[in-house]
Order: sequence, then structure tokens, then C-alpha cells
Amino acid sequence: MSLVDQLQTLKTAAFGDIQTASSTQALDELRVKFLGKKGLLTDILKGVSSLEVSERPKIGQVANDVKTEIQALYQEKLGLLQTQERDAKLKEEAVDVSMPGYVKWTGLRHPLNQVLLEVQEIFQKLGFSVKEGPDVESDYYNFEALNIPKDHPARDMHDTFYLKNGDVLRTHTSPVQIRTMKAQTPPIRIIVPGKVYRCDTDVTHSPMFHQVEGLYVDTDVTFAQLKGTLSHFLKEFFGQDKKVRFRPSYFPFTEPSTEVDVQCVKCEGHGCNICKRTGWLEILGAGMVNRKVFESVGYDPDVVTGFAFGLGIERLAMLKYGIPDIRLFYENDKRFLSQFGLSQSPLVAAMTAPTPAMPLYPSKVQVK
Repeated sequence: MSLVDQLQTLKTAAFGDIQTASSTQALDELRVKFLGKKGLLTDILKGVSSLEVSERPKIGQVANDVKTEIQALYQEKLGLLQTQERDAKLKEEAVDVSMPGYVKWTGLRHPLNQVLLEVQEIFQKLGFSVKEGPDVESDYYNFEALNIPKDHPARDMHDTFYLKNGDVLRTHTSPVQIRTMKAQTPPIRIIVPGKVYRCDTDVTHSPMFHQVEGLYVDTDVTFAQLKGTLSHFLKEFFGQDKKVRFRPSYFPFTEPSTEVDVQCVKCEGHGCNICKRTGWLEILGAGMVNRKVFESVGYDPDVVTGFAFGLGIERLAMLKYGIPDIRLFYENDKRFLSQFGLSQSPLVAAMTAPTPAMPLYPSKVQVK
């Protein structure tokens, strides 16, 4: 059979197979079979080298015509099959618009994190920087450097988790204040957010909870500055119309010490079950840094003064949102968590936008 006859036979076979192809995949396999580098057309053209030189142009012309016609039919069939497959897919995936849509649940920052960010923003505007330290502390940093020696009754108030080597799970974030004062000289103006641990659990207490403690050390720091700072914070957090009061108290690491109350957020000071009919809510403890604390870090208490304060994030969140049980924060119930929207604060709103991963509080400067 001559090469021309072989080419015509190839054309006839290709036309028949292409016209009966039922899918774009099958059609592409036919293209490779007939026109590919190792296809049937290539095999036929290998015989051109055995022809007379004068006959070769004729065979080349016929081969080009056959290839062009097969390609044209292939493109026509490809367009038809693509249209059919697209229509079939649309029909298969048709959406019933009468059915209810699927609502994708979008997460938000944890309510404790929202409160923490709000507290952090208020104090940062006052010039406080953020520090963080280790959760496992030595007895020295957690107690002794803060004027709480081993025989001090204040240790009984902390319900401490002790480790076998004598270290403790920190009962407050105050050890970071000691670490900071040992690492730098005044002026110091920091807040220290983080997890703390105590052997206590009920509807208002958890073995693990979150605190923010603050420290301001410089020359001539006064109790009036302490009152002004904390009054500003509480009014910013709870509302400018809320009254604030300071009561004498005792903490071993401050002298004088004070408990700070805010007007009840529920009854506006008239008395209710939340404030135990007093009209006031206890929010935080504070005071002027004890001279012995300054001596333990090598500061001269006759030159520098300072104040410190501490507050619980869970307590703030429970009061702000009217939550009766602290355990709700840790149960990861979507019905509970979905009730907390974004803060109106631009900074907090930006930081609490939905993200794939939501740590309980953002990473901060690590104090060695």
C-alpha cells in the first residue's frame, strides 16, 4: 500500500473515531494516537525517506492536508464535548434556591482575650509597656522578693501549687515586676498580663486564671498618682459615670495598701444580688511599693517610690458581661462564645478580627 493510501486510511480511521468520541478525555487520547510525536501519522511519514526525491514533496503535501483536516475535526468535536460536559455539570450541581442556605460559623477572639486587649490598650495610652515572664517561678521571685517570707501568713492566701524541686506555679504575675526591676533602673512603667495558678475552684474561682498587674517606679511617685491612674482606668473600662472608691487594705508587698471598688454596673449603686446589696464591686488591689521590695532588688527606697496594682481578667469579664459562672469561659461552648462581638475600640476591633488560630492572649515581651 502506497504512502498516499496509508494517509487516506489514517484520515478515515481518525474521522470515525473522533466523531464517536464521548468525552474530552477520550478525544485527547485520540489526538495523541493519531497526531502525537509517537502517533500513527509520524509512523507513516517515516517511510518518506525511502522515496525518490521528486516524490517526497507530493507525500508531504498530502500528509499536511490530512493533519490539518484531522485537527479541524478534533477542534470542532472538542468544543461540542466541552459544551455537553459543562451543561451536564451545571445540571448535576444545580442549586435549589428554595432551600435554606448554609451559614458558616465565624469565630471571634475569646471574651477573656477581648477584655485583656481592652485593659492593655487603656494602660498603653498612659505610657505603660507590656511585659511577660515564666509560669513556673522560684519561691524567691514568687514570694520572698515580694516581702512574703516562708513563715508569712500571706502565703496561706495563695493556695500554691508546689513542684517537687521547690519551684511553684506562679500565684500572681508580680514576679515579673521583680525581674524587671532587677534588669533595669527606674523609671519603670509596665503592666504584666498572664496566667496564674491557685488551688481553688468554684463558680467564681478557677485553678488557672488571668491577671494583669501594673508597676510604676520613679522618683516622687505619689499615692495621688495611683488614685488618678486607677480611677481613669476604671472609668474608661466601665463608663465615665461610674463612681470609684478606695478602701484601706493590706498586702505584704505594698504599704500603704488599698482595695479599689467601682459602683455596681447592674444596680448603679442602689444594691442588688451582684454587689451583695452594698452598691459597690471590689475590682482590684493596689498600693505603694513596700520599701523591703525595693531593697530586695537593689533600689534605694529613700530615692525611688512607686505604686503597684493587680486585677483579675475573669472578674472584669464577668462583671462587664454579667456572667455568673467563671467555668463558662473554659467550656468552649459556641453558644456562649458567639455572644461576644467586637469591641468598639479601633485597636481592639483590629486585633480581634477572626483569625485561623486564636491564642488566649497575644505574645508579649519575655523578661528573662
